[in-house]
Amino acid sequence: MPAVLIEDVHKRFGSLEVLKGVSLSVEPGQVIAIIGRSGSGKSTLLRCINGLETFHAGKIEVAGHTMTQDPKKLRELRKDVGIVFQSYNLFPHLTVGQNIMLSPRITKNVPDAEALALAKDVLAQVGLSEKFDSYPDNLSGGQQQRVAIARSLAMQPKVMLFDEVTSALDPELTGEVLIVMEKLAKAGMTMLLVTHEMNFARTVADTTVFMHQGKIWEQGPSKELFANPQTPELSNFVRAGASH
Repeated sequence: MPAVLIEDVHKRFGSLEVLKGVSLSVEPGQVIAIIGRSGSGKSTLLRCINGLETFHAGKIEVAGHTMTQDPKKLRELRKDVGIVFQSYNLFPHLTVGQNIMLSPRITKNVPDAEALALAKDVLAQVGLSEKFDSYPDNLSGGQQQRVAIARSLAMQPKVMLFDEVTSALDPELTGEVLIVMEKLAKAGMTMLLVTHEMNFARTVADTTVFMHQGKIWEQGPSKELFANPQTPELSNFVRAGASH
């Protein structure tokens, strides 16, 4: 059974159709990179998978849940689907450890001692064990983003979504976040990531999906897709990326 199944999804903002019949199947443990120009529908698609955006037609199933607007069912779905954004959204008045423990305690009723052990474990996974008692304002952007990833991991999700998580970071900090994501990929986490990092997409993602004008224009094994684009649109996009 696919970890994520998207069938003919359409999404409009007013009269503007941003998703024009998108279909995609993701197997458990697969890493999918979604690339494309701004406005091609990448982030909207990701937000539909987590129920942050409603869609107008089609079907989405994630980790055994069928997407619905029923608040109770959405809450259940979100327990199994983590999402990390470009902005870290950490609570500044809570320590790193408290930020991470919050969700498991509130949404999964995890006892304090277990939440504490879980928080320490996921912080170690992102290489920030020593920052447990620090406040977000005392961390670099890259460290804050790694804490945001740890916070999602603490929910023990079946699927992780990453929306341009490195686009606000300088190259050095981008590198440290990508290393964490690569480790997750190697450990078998099912991941969908919208990214501008073409090298990361090519080397870490099993499959790359190129979106253009609200549709999946091309998709395939990452190395092949980048080496042999089948359409002028992808060819131009890859060439533009290589010139940065």
